Amino acid sequence: MKRLFIILSIIAITALQSCIPRYTLNGASIDYTVYRTISFSDFPIRAALVYPPLQQLFENKLMDMVDQQTRLRVIDNINSDLRLEGEITGYNLSPQAVGEDAYASQTRLTITVRVKYINNKNTALSKDQTFSAYRDFSSSEMLSDVQDELCNQICTDLADLIFNATIGDW
Repeated sequence: MKRLFIILSIIAITALQSCIPRYTLNGASIDYTVYRTISFSDFPIRAALVYPPLQQLFENKLMDMVDQQTRLRVIDNINSDLRLEGEITGYNLSPQAVGEDAYASQTRLTITVRVKYINNKNTALSKDQTFSAYRDFSSSEMLSDVQDELCNQICTDLADLIFNATIGDW
């Protein structure tokens, strides 16, 4: 009798677990029966101030996010179901907090990207939008000392913003 109770309990627990709804919070709301492929064009730097590794860093962050959060296959074809293209239009430094000596104690690095999202299956969902993200750093630090880490963080933020506004459809 005890054995039968244990077996029935295991079956009941297993059955109940299969009825629990599961949600994924990766942001992607893609119908994979319609959308199967995505392509990316280069995002050239068109900003007045240029940091050469920025283009590759940004493109990799964006592609990695799509790869990790969707089942879309990346192809090199402009006739893909979805397409992301654009340019890096801004790489700016601006003083922020002013200290007692009237000099800036914080500097802000802002990166701006113009993105054209092309939905070849439903052109009404296509967008042309500009995204910006920034990070502040102490003015006592040289940009060259913090630039790699700041750009990495900003590119992650930009990729997240772009993903949510286009493929994630938030």
